[in-house]
Amino acid sequence: MSGKGGYLPEQNIYVHTLMNLLTLVTIAVSLAMDSFAVSISGGITMRGTRWKNALTLALFFGGFQAVMPVIGWALGEAVRSYLEGIDHWIAFLLLALIGIHMIREGRKDEEEKSLNSATLWMILLLSVATSIDALAVGLTFAFLDVPILTAALLIGVITALISYGGFFIGDRWGHHIGAYAETGGGLILIGIGLKILIDHLGMIPF
Repeated sequence: MSGKGGYLPEQNIYVHTLMNLLTLVTIAVSLAMDSFAVSISGGITMRGTRWKNALTLALFFGGFQAVMPVIGWALGEAVRSYLEGIDHWIAFLLLALIGIHMIREGRKDEEEKSLNSATLWMILLLSVATSIDALAVGLTFAFLDVPILTAALLIGVITALISYGGFFIGDRWGHHIGAYAETGGGLILIGIGLKILIDHLGMIPF
């Protein structure tokens, strides 16, 4: 046993692992907000069998969100040794820029993100567009020693589930939710970037 109020080493590892998992889930949900917003638009504008449309968006958006972080991670691994002294600054700046981008996207008119011409080609293009942020986050994962396969799978599954639900939310409740979702996701990513930087600089004693 450890001293009063202390943790066993196993408990410290468990707490650290749990916190890392919660951070990954938070990042995954934040990254999914672009896809969520577009899925809401799809629920408003797409015609045909509802569950098939929702499943198509979920599979495309989730699949691309899973693949893009792996590509970003591979790029990060290639340059990591040259940037080790400033890796946490890079992670912070990338997450902050992604967050700002998402907030700006949230202010756009819904028509700019609509699926009025919902061909597979259009869905493919939107899948790439909504997963570019995940590519950049994958780059930060290389600097932070994040287990990339676990992270990619988590991001893909969460995006697919959120996109599927977003379609039916759009179908029922209309145009106004997507912008708030993207803005909220952007703010969360900026907050995570700040936490990474503060932890690295030792400004929080726990």
